[in-house]
Amino acid sequence: MTKLEKGPQGRRRGRGARERILGASQQLFRAQGINRTGMDQLCEVAQVSKRTAYQHFPSKDDLVAEYLRRFDPDIMAGVFDRTDLTPRERLLAAFEVPASGPGELTPLCPYIAATVEIHDPQHPASQYTREYKLAVAARLAETAREAGAANPEQLGEQLALLLDGASTRTRVLNTESFPAAAAIAAVLIDNALPAADGGSGDAAVG
Repeated sequence: MTKLEKGPQGRRRGRGARERILGASQQLFRAQGINRTGMDQLCEVAQVSKRTAYQHFPSKDDLVAEYLRRFDPDIMAGVFDRTDLTPRERLLAAFEVPASGPGELTPLCPYIAATVEIHDPQHPASQYTREYKLAVAARLAETAREAGAANPEQLGEQLALLLDGASTRTRVLNTESFPAAAAIAAVLIDNALPAADGGSGDAAVG
């Protein structure tokens, strides 16, 4: 049975207050934006007092940073840690984003959205977003290296840029841009990798 504790007004609540706060932040920040979401509304949706909220997160800035960490804590592990795909297939799998439902407004990448709203480069969320985007490019480069790319860092950066561009265009136009991005990615990847058969007569002979 879940152990309960009394709230500041004598209300009883579960020990999952932190998770409820994060759940409310994911719901509200994605639906209406970070700046439009106040702590009062967030606490109401999470069913916690502001005192409790600030016990878990000393400031809204800290909450925003943790909200971003929750989206992808292992840096696209569902793509890069797959053992059933070749390195080339893993690079392309990064572009397999589920389509939005009919009539749904496609959400912007939460990391890009946070950066657009928060103009302070020293904000914890801005710092985490930079770390995350660099980590994605690094994982792409690592996989490109496994695939045999001559310049894996360059290919990783190109694919990371393509991912962010597809995400932004998808949101702006509310139409799926990832299939087109995947087709471009396939060309970039194949141009960067050695031919599967070792070349068609171009290899030097001894």
